[in-house]
Amino acid sequence: MVDSAFIVGLVLRLPVVLFSLTIHEFMHAWTAYKCGDDTAYRMGRVTLNPLAHLDLLGTLCLFIGPIGWAKPVPVNRANFNYETAKRDDILVSVAGVATNFAVALVLVLVLRGLVWQQWFPETALGRALYGMMGWGIVLNFGLAIFNLLPFHPLDGSHILKNLLPLNAAIRFYERRQTGMILLGALLLTNWLVLPGFLWWPSFRLTELLAGETGANLLYYGMWP
Repeated sequence: MVDSAFIVGLVLRLPVVLFSLTIHEFMHAWTAYKCGDDTAYRMGRVTLNPLAHLDLLGTLCLFIGPIGWAKPVPVNRANFNYETAKRDDILVSVAGVATNFAVALVLVLVLRGLVWQQWFPETALGRALYGMMGWGIVLNFGLAIFNLLPFHPLDGSHILKNLLPLNAAIRFYERRQTGMILLGALLLTNWLVLPGFLWWPSFRLTELLAGETGANLLYYGMWP
């Protein structure tokens, strides 16, 4: 028999997961288009329709922890201006991460405003709203932090590759398969050996910015 609290938790996370992954990939595609590469635009990826972006496995993983992924946005660096190609590639990679951070920070500011106004969840609806806000903060921080890891194909690997000197960048790219293996090992460790350890930085950042009272309200709503 499925626990009712588990079902409620899934319902609270569903819109947050869909939005968080969609806005991340949309910003990659939109930034690439603005930088001169219309590859993603022609493939219908400059859209806020979740169906254009979601990867089944990556979406399911985000329900388990604040890590997950969507379908990678195709980027043809040859379409960027030659003189600004490195900068543009970094901007495209940073766009999704920065957007997830921004979403989380906006929600934190809303939370602190509610706490300041002493608006506490005294009803089931209020608790649900705090729960969705909590998942929005934790998952968006988690997505941003996870995608900054320097393992191929995460955004952090593209950022690092463009910041390295040419020879080092070439060697780093040649070893991208090793990065994928390390990433897989990290994910397996998170699920099998040290369950949930990738949650830690996201929760700590949430507690730091939301404050003790705000964080407690969020956690109260996240786990009915």
